[in-house]
Amino acid sequence: MKLNYDRKSKDPTYFIQQGIRNGKKVTTKNVKRIGKHSELLAITSDPLSYAKEQVALYNKEYKEGRVEVQFKIDFEEKLISSGEIVSRSQLKNIGYFFLQEIYHNLHLKEFFDNVLAERKITYPCNDINRFLTYGRILDPCSKWGTYDKVDTYYGIENNFDYHHILRHLDVLCDNFDAYMEHLFDNSKNIVKRNTSVCYFDCTNYYFECEHEDDIYTDPVTGEIMRGLRKYGPSKEHRPNPIVQMGLFMDGNGIPISMCINPGSQNEQLCAVPLEQKITRMFGSDKFIYCADAGLASYPIRKYNAMGERAYIVTQSIKKLSTIMQQAVFSDCDYRRKSNKEAATIKSMKEFDRFDKNNKELYNDKIYKVIVADKAVDTGLTEIIEMPNGKKKKKKVTGNLKQYIIVTFSRKMMEYQRYIRKGQVERAHELLKTKDPETIKKGPHDVTRFIKRISTGKDGEKAADNYIIDTSIIKDEEQYDGYYAIATNLECMKHEDAVKILEISANRNKIEDCFRILKTNFSSRPAYVSQRNHIIGHFITCYTALLVYRLLEMKLEQTGSHFTTNQIIDTLKAMNVMNFQDTFYASAFTESDVSIALNAAFNLELNKKYHRPKDLNKKLKKIL
Repeated sequence: MKLNYDRKSKDPTYFIQQGIRNGKKVTTKNVKRIGKHSELLAITSDPLSYAKEQVALYNKEYKEGRVEVQFKIDFEEKLISSGEIVSRSQLKNIGYFFLQEIYHNLHLKEFFDNVLAERKITYPCNDINRFLTYGRILDPCSKWGTYDKVDTYYGIENNFDYHHILRHLDVLCDNFDAYMEHLFDNSKNIVKRNTSVCYFDCTNYYFECEHEDDIYTDPVTGEIMRGLRKYGPSKEHRPNPIVQMGLFMDGNGIPISMCINPGSQNEQLCAVPLEQKITRMFGSDKFIYCADAGLASYPIRKYNAMGERAYIVTQSIKKLSTIMQQAVFSDCDYRRKSNKEAATIKSMKEFDRFDKNNKELYNDKIYKVIVADKAVDTGLTEIIEMPNGKKKKKKVTGNLKQYIIVTFSRKMMEYQRYIRKGQVERAHELLKTKDPETIKKGPHDVTRFIKRISTGKDGEKAADNYIIDTSIIKDEEQYDGYYAIATNLECMKHEDAVKILEISANRNKIEDCFRILKTNFSSRPAYVSQRNHIIGHFITCYTALLVYRLLEMKLEQTGSHFTTNQIIDTLKAMNVMNFQDTFYASAFTESDVSIALNAAFNLELNKKYHRPKDLNKKLKKIL
C-alpha cells in the first residue's frame, strides 16, 4: 500500500492506493480515501505526514488481515462486452487446490521435465496434464469442452492450444509404462500403500462410432497394426465398438496400474502380463492375487502358485465336479464364521429369521474348507493347439494345490429367491402379453424360465405351447445362499479361513473404482479415435482416479468418511468471486466436507475473504 495524491494540486485529496496482481495483469486501485488537504487541517497541522501515518497503519492492519475497503458502486453502470457469443461466469474454482497438492506430491512436473529434456516440445505438458486431471474430476466432458473451461479455475493460465492437448496424449501413450511406475513410486510418499493384496478386474468402455477399427498389415515390414475399438461382449448390450481396461488395485482401494486392450480380446490374456509389470514395480513378487471367476483361469492360477505369490479367486460351484458338489451340499463340517461353532445347512434354512433373537445368526455365515488339488474338480479348462493348427478347449488334468472355501448365508438365500420370484412373475406376464418367439432370449434374463413344447399328430404340423419350466427354478434354488472361493493359501485353521474370506469380500472396492470412472468421471463414451489418443485419454482418467483416491484416503486418515458425490460436489462448489481485483469473496458455504478437507490439507480455504497475494502464495507452494 502506498499514498496517492495529485502533487500539482493546491488542495490534493489523499488516497491509500493498492497494487493488485491478478494473473499477468497488474493494476492499481484507490481502496480508501483519507481526505482532502484542507479537510485534514482541521485535525492536524501537517496533513501529508498524517496521511503517511494512515498508510502505515493500513499496511499493518492489512498484514493482520483486517482492513476497511471503500467501494464506489454505480448501479447504472453496464457490463462491457467480452466480444464472445456466450456469456461466461466470473467465478473461479479454488476447490482444485486440494487436488493440486496431491498432484504436486506425485512429482509429475519432474517426470515431464525428464521425458521432454531431449524432445523439441514447446507446449507445457505438465500444465495440460494437471488441467486434464482436474477437469476429469470436477467437470468431465470432451477434450474440447475441457479446453473451453480453462479460465474457470483460479490461477490457471491458458498457455496452450487445443491441438497441444492431442499431442500431449501422444506423449502419455509413448511413456505409458514409465508414467505408471512413476505414479506408483511417488504415491507411496503421500499414503502408505498396501500391496500385500492386489485386486484385479476388467471392464469395457464404449465409443460413439458405428464401425470398429480395421487391422492393417504393412506391405513392406509385415507389421500388423491392430485398432483398439472392437466389437465385443458388453454388459450394456450396446452395439458400439469397445475397448477393454484391466485394472490392478491395492488393499486400500488405490489403483496400482492398468492396461488398455482391444474390446474383442479375451480379458484373461491381460492379467499375467500386467501382473509381471507390477511385480517389477514392487521389486518383489510377494503378494496375493485376488479376482473374480472370469479372471481365474488355470494359467492365471498356475502363475500365481509360483514364487511368493498366492491367489484368492471366486469359484463357480456349478462348475465343480459331481464329487465336489456332493461335498458342498453335504451337511457336515460347517462352522459359523463369527465364532467357529459347528452348524448345519438344515438349521440355517429353518430358523425363524423374523425372531429378534436370531438376528445375529441371520447376519452370520457358515463355511467349510474342501481340499481340491485336482484341477479337473474345479472345472478349469485350458486352450490347446491341435496338429492342424486349430485351437481346442479341454479340461485341465493336472494337479494344483488349492482349497475351496464354501460359505452359506441365509440372508443371501432369501435375497436370491426374492429376485427369482419377481423374474418368474415377469415371465408369466410375458406369456400373457407377448409372443414368446419375438422375445430376445438370454441366459440370465427372465426368458430362461420359458420352455417351448411342440405337440402334434402324425403327419400334422406341430403346435407350439409355452410354459414356465419349473425344473430350471428348482435347479437354481439348490445354489441359493452358497458362495465359494478358491485359494492356494493354508486355510484349515479358522482364523486363516476368516481372513481369506474378508480379503475376498473387499473385491467390491475395484468395482467402486470402475463406477467412479464411468459415472463420476464420465470416462465413456470417449470422443477420440486414434490409438495413441485413446490410450492417452484413459491414462488421464486413471490419473484422475489415483488423485481422487489419494484425496479420499487423506480424508479417511482424519476420521472423515464421505461419499464420492459429496466430495466432488463440494470441490466443484468452492468458487470465489472477484471484487474489483481488490480481494476475492468465497461464494460457497462451509460444510462437513470442506471442514474435513481443510483439516486434512491445511490450506485454509475456508476463509470468507481472500487476498489475491494469499491465494497466489498458496498456489505457488503446490505447483
